[in-house]
Amino acid sequence: MVAPLSAWPWENLGIFKYLLYGPLAAKVLYSWIYEDAIKDIWCLHILLLCALRGLVHQLWSSYNNMLFLARNRRIKQQGVDFKQIDKEWDWDNFIILQALLASMACLIFPSLDGLPLWNPKGFFTLLLLHLTISEPLFYSAHRFFHESYLFTHYHSLHHSSSVPHPFTAGHATFLEHLILCIVIGIPMTGSVLMGYGSTSMIYGYVLAFDFLRCLGHSNVEVVPHEIFNKLPFLRYFLYTPTYHSLHRTEMGTNFCLFMPLFDAIGKTLNANSWQQHKKISSDSEKKGRVPDFVFLAHVVDVTSAMHVPFVFRSFASIPFSTRIFLVPMWPGTFIVMLMMWARSKTFLLTFYNLRGRLHQTWVVPRFGFQYFLPFATEGINKRIEEGILRADRMGVKVISLAALNKNESLNGGGTLFVDKHPDLKVRVVHGNTLTAAVILNEIPTDVKEVFLTGATSKLGRAIALYLCRRRVRVLMLTLSAERFQKIQKEAPADCQNYLVQVTKYHAAQNCKTWIVGKWITPREQSWAPSGTHFHQFVVPPILAFRRDCTYGDLAAMRLPYDVEGLGCCEYTMERGVVHACHAGGVVHHLEGWTHHEVGAIDVDRIDLVWEAALKHGLRPVSSVNINTMKKE
Repeated sequence: MVAPLSAWPWENLGIFKYLLYGPLAAKVLYSWIYEDAIKDIWCLHILLLCALRGLVHQLWSSYNNMLFLARNRRIKQQGVDFKQIDKEWDWDNFIILQALLASMACLIFPSLDGLPLWNPKGFFTLLLLHLTISEPLFYSAHRFFHESYLFTHYHSLHHSSSVPHPFTAGHATFLEHLILCIVIGIPMTGSVLMGYGSTSMIYGYVLAFDFLRCLGHSNVEVVPHEIFNKLPFLRYFLYTPTYHSLHRTEMGTNFCLFMPLFDAIGKTLNANSWQQHKKISSDSEKKGRVPDFVFLAHVVDVTSAMHVPFVFRSFASIPFSTRIFLVPMWPGTFIVMLMMWARSKTFLLTFYNLRGRLHQTWVVPRFGFQYFLPFATEGINKRIEEGILRADRMGVKVISLAALNKNESLNGGGTLFVDKHPDLKVRVVHGNTLTAAVILNEIPTDVKEVFLTGATSKLGRAIALYLCRRRVRVLMLTLSAERFQKIQKEAPADCQNYLVQVTKYHAAQNCKTWIVGKWITPREQSWAPSGTHFHQFVVPPILAFRRDCTYGDLAAMRLPYDVEGLGCCEYTMERGVVHACHAGGVVHHLEGWTHHEVGAIDVDRIDLVWEAALKHGLRPVSSVNINTMKKE
């Protein structure tokens, strides 16, 4: 049975909970349109204040997830995983609650509508009331909530978030936030009733309150320890993220709201608070933990650039798709893109732990279409090379190149960098061997003929050679007889006749297994017979034009279930799923292979890499593979 006042009244409304702001918005719009002035100006102030409060939390969240800025200042090194993100999805419930209570207060006290903009006495009174009432009240209530019954039924929800995050500040039960409303409301109400209230006082106090709450839960130590060395008394009047993090690990200490003074008075001050803060603050200038594996990704397009965790954490935690709310942000993102063109370096985007080893995703800030501009080739290769050399200097063991970063026409599948820097200690991996293995294992064993586009590409060549060894007839679509013959000669003599060059799509009008490695139009798809399945390794994926056919996803694999700290989806992939080239780099690292995987795919290693991936707990995600596994 759920404890009284533990659940939120609107928790079943989902996104429709925001309709609770409707009466306030309707009142403002009505006054604006049909009246000379907005009579109940407090409605507008409440809405603006709610928007600003959300912005404060969002900005702190963005900074928290800017790993390229904050990684060396992080207190807990774990990442926020999908489970925690889902728990904290409705972190902003408290803003709605306080908006509703503020509306009731304005109806009860109409004089609030006529507050002056500024009153210096109000700030002094508010600070005095906060220090003498709010701080000790919160401290006492917080300690009370750590008692057995209240902690189990109420406060344990807040502590269930293993890694502090600005959104964690709002993640609590309904009862806890009712008490927090009293804590935050007493100083403002007292100042107003004494006749010292002002609009700026209310805005300033509420936003400062949220700012400090986010500071404590940020998991990034931003308060330099030198301040406390020069002003020792200040440590009792301002808590730090380190100070609050100790409360989460040693829950019998550090209960204060913002001022450790009350922990000192109540004898609940953690003895390690200042030393731990000094250590983390001092270490922020040092290099953090070196990752074992790096996936060097790139941005696909302008809208997908907003799928990074430091924009919207919740949006990044679900597979990417273009949404309406992204449209107004497009111009700003485009300007950022122009800035990246002018000056840019690879930066850390995400990280996760697998088998106790740190895996990171770095991003080359270049957009997909730039890879197809001839004049951009040199600049892109320079950025990729800088990323590889940086990883080499740090001591990274394996760096895997994402789709376009290993384009054959760009750098020969990574060969350019390995040839240029023969003494590289970091292993450069394109991961295409596992990509080929994923595609090949999607094809049912009873298939006798396939139609292959992009047939002379790096992946196309490997797929064709592998299938002809299985005695599968491969219709290779290519206009170049020379390139076809070169691949055909690589096949065993008794298998060469299974490779057939075709130059027109109508040659596949009776073939129901298409492997698409080059983008094809709906008109070209129309040549496929009904019931065809389109396997694909083309970026971007082809349009699902035919309703009488089925379409496979891009080659991908699910990471092992023991992965930790993963809270961001890789582009359009589902949670915990990565592109096969990313997974290929992971396998290369877990196996401890010491060779570079660049250039042409070694067909003899396809089965070896596939078996290694399965051995380490990676699993295919396509429906074809899943069905095959179920049968087995």
